[in-house]
Amino acid sequence: MLNSRVRPLALLICSAFAAIPAVPAGAGPNDALHVYGGVAYGHDDNLLRVPEDQPAFDNTRGDSWWTREAGLIFDKTYSRQRITLVAKLSKTSFDHFKQLDYDGKDLQANWNWQLGNHLEGKIGTSLEQVLAPYTDFASTERNLRRTRSSYAEGAWRFHSAWRVRAGFQRDKYSYEALSNRYNNRTEDASELELDYLARSGSTVGLVARHVKGKYPVPRPVGPFAFNDNFTQDELKARVRWLATGSTTLDALVGYTRRNQPSFGEGRTSGFAGKINATYQPRGKMTYTAAVWRDFAPLESTVVSYTQNTGASVGAQWDATAKISVNADATYERRNYNPRRDFAGSDNLRDAIRTTSLRATWHPRPLLQVQGGVAHQSRSGSVVLGTGSFKSNSVTLTANAQF
Repeated sequence: MLNSRVRPLALLICSAFAAIPAVPAGAGPNDALHVYGGVAYGHDDNLLRVPEDQPAFDNTRGDSWWTREAGLIFDKTYSRQRITLVAKLSKTSFDHFKQLDYDGKDLQANWNWQLGNHLEGKIGTSLEQVLAPYTDFASTERNLRRTRSSYAEGAWRFHSAWRVRAGFQRDKYSYEALSNRYNNRTEDASELELDYLARSGSTVGLVARHVKGKYPVPRPVGPFAFNDNFTQDELKARVRWLATGSTTLDALVGYTRRNQPSFGEGRTSGFAGKINATYQPRGKMTYTAAVWRDFAPLESTVVSYTQNTGASVGAQWDATAKISVNADATYERRNYNPRRDFAGSDNLRDAIRTTSLRATWHPRPLLQVQGGVAHQSRSGSVVLGTGSFKSNSVTLTANAQF
């Protein structure tokens, strides 16, 4: 039994070191084009997030998987124009729930442009195909999520201390599972921002944002079908404060108003935002912390959205020039807004806790080996039918660029 558990780690380490001699002498970290290859092993003792008081699918809660990935990475700066391209394909195979086997995709194209000393921006597009999480999806059906994103933004520094920025982004989500097709949607977000740039490097800005969501497939509810289209307007302050040489504070906070009238009034508004803090004293430690409160859509016939309030803390220890260790903990409470009043609708909430620990080793600049463990738990909602679950997982990865 011990040998079977050690075998994945041994295979990964052997694969990593077998790749080292194949690196061409001229392939260095500063080269524009790299060939990418990686292999990963993982095990989760509750892969499908089955509640503790419910029987497991196929009498099996845990499962293991292998992922093999290959692709190309291009990163080149031409004068003031930077072009980055990523094309990665992967294949993931599960030991027990073989119907979940899938081919993953990660395609990206980005252009960071600059004209003169006052105009700059970004244009890009991406396509990602992964297995959607089963946290709120009770099924053994394979549910691939394909995300297509396109964005464009530009900034004009019309004064040494002032900058105006405008941007647009379209995100399109599509799901493979027939039982989840009504969650397909397109979100269009447009932004306009005015920033004050202090000499210290800190910035203060005001951001106006409008989001429009469209659901092409109506949601079936008994004999009826409803459309979950929504609009969301935000007015927030963006602050990047370089408090000291070792402390940085990033904040995006303000007012959000959301309208999703598929059931009932469907309107909500209030304070929302996120604050991140980074503390990096002299030495080998870096500390991070964050708090947030936001509104998020939820694909459900019972509730229309959630109000998420959370906090996270993390630390990174750079043990040596080649080894780093990261520890993170996250807590998020989700308060659900019912589409209509019913018995128990005034007590719709749950919470998700996640902790993780991982170590990363860079034996060479373009070679990385990483191992990690994670624990996740949810306190469920009896009214919503989301039970409490616990999950423990381990992952081992090795990847290299040539």
